[in-house]
Amino acid sequence: MNIVIFGPPGAGKGTQSNIIVEKFNLHQLSTGELLRKEIQNKTKLGEEISSIIKGGNLVSDKIAGDLIEKYLSNKIYKNRLIFDGYPRNLIQAKNLDLLLKKYDQKIDIVLKLTVSLETIKKRILERKNLENRVDDDEQIAIKRFTNYENNIKPVIDFYKQSNLLKVVDGEASISKISGEISDLIESIKG
Repeated sequence: MNIVIFGPPGAGKGTQSNIIVEKFNLHQLSTGELLRKEIQNKTKLGEEISSIIKGGNLVSDKIAGDLIEKYLSNKIYKNRLIFDGYPRNLIQAKNLDLLLKKYDQKIDIVLKLTVSLETIKKRILERKNLENRVDDDEQIAIKRFTNYENNIKPVIDFYKQSNLLKVVDGEASISKISGEISDLIESIKG
């Protein structure tokens, strides 16, 4: 099965994705992680990505789509992916749909973690102390949260139309959230 999980930066997508990966033997496809890897490897693309992210902006749909297609085209990952942080806008959602069809796959469930800006700010500061991530700064977090909120409504509507969307309270404890997500996934596995 293929799963999409989304929520604002700091909502717990990565944490929940890791749990889902272990429990259901899937592969996590985190665009954030793919982007950070490009930056870490100091590629030309990585330098471009770094300056975009440091400005609190999102990378282009083309950059994100190209990174995603590398995985979708690999048979190892066929129908075994959890998309963490992608799609972020309607263009990306439609592009993902086309790419999945191209490689004879589909999305089985879309999980949306809802979290307040206050919680996000608190989590971002905690994460900054733990992981020292370049994009973990309160002002950048606020800008990214606002970008996310402005772009996500059409994506939500897109997945609502296909009855794939499930909303999960991202303010709850990690174990409570993962329990709810596991129940949702089990219910569609049959």
